[in-house]
Order: sequence, then structure tokens, then C-alpha cells
Amino acid sequence: MMRMPTSRPYHHGDLRAALLRSAERTLRDKGVGALSLRELARDTGVSHAAPGRHFKDKQALLDALALDGYERLNQALATAAGRTEPALEQRMTALARAYLGFAVENPELLELMFARKHDPDRTAQLAAAVDRSLGTFTRLVADAQERGEIVQGDPERITTVAAASLHGLAALIAGCALDATEALAGLEEHVHLLLHGLRPR
Repeated sequence: MMRMPTSRPYHHGDLRAALLRSAERTLRDKGVGALSLRELARDTGVSHAAPGRHFKDKQALLDALALDGYERLNQALATAAGRTEPALEQRMTALARAYLGFAVENPELLELMFARKHDPDRTAQLAAAVDRSLGTFTRLVADAQERGEIVQGDPERITTVAAASLHGLAALIAGCALDATEALAGLEEHVHLLLHGLRPR
């Protein structure tokens, strides 16, 4: 009896995108240590040399994954920043929800994004994507300063405080110390405390 050839996961179209999707699945399911170009080729159903046409080595693959993550995050942040709520607290909550939503859906990818962000060999394209993600928050801070809604000071330093608070939430969720649904439900209160501080009023 003649065996039918097994179908492969990749048939046609954009091989680079298919490789990145497969790599992200591996990252999510098995961790960064399981990523290799040879395994990626096998999982995608192409020759072992095919990924080399898009990624010269594993580091290039990791950079591409991180860049793809930042582009998706930046799109979510840009959409949130484009909302026209009049109150700063609502604008900040919309950005926070976009960031935390991405973090909850993509914890392994976010960890890789932050690791590649600090690598001295990161590409200029990746560095620019990192700057855009922080720039969305910094523009919100600078705009709020112009309106007299928050204290004066270096907008980048103020952004760092806000970003650290949100990333702390994301890390607690990723480490299973905080329930994601609970954190997202309490995000308005979190932003309120971030903006108004802990002193009694």
C-alpha cells in the first residue's frame, strides 16, 4: 500500500513570517533554549538551509522575534495613545491596559524583548523600536506637564517610574504571584495610585 506524503506546515507565501510564527510557538512552549535554526526548519517543513536565507544565526532570529514583538506592542500602544479621553488618568489607563494586555498574552516574548533590548549587539532597527515604545509614554508625560496635570521634571525619568510600575505588575503576573484577570480589573486603581501617590488626601 502506497503511503501518502505527510503535509507540511509551510506551503507557500512568506517564509520569514512562517519561521517567526514557529519560533514564537517554540519560545512560548519550550523556552528560548529550545530555539535553533535547524529545529525551526524541521518544524516549518523546509530544508535545514532555508532559515539561513532570512536569519544568519540564532542571534539574528532572536533579534527578529524581539523586533516583531516591539512592533506589535508599539501598534497596541499607538492605538491606545490615539484615544481622545480628556482626563490624564483615562489616557494613562488606556496605555497601561495596552501594555499589560500585551504582557499577559506574551510573557515569554516580552522577556526576550527586554533581554535583547540590553544586548550591546542589538540592531539599530531594534533600538529604534525600543525607543518608540518608551516614547509613547514619554509623550503622554510631556503633554500632561504642559497641561499642568503632573509635576515638572525630566519626562524620561517620570516615564521610567511609570514604566517600572507597569512592568512590575507584568512580572508579578508572569511569576504567578498575581492573577492576570485581577490585575487587569484593578488597573484603574493602580494608575490612580501611581498618579496621586500614597499620602492621605
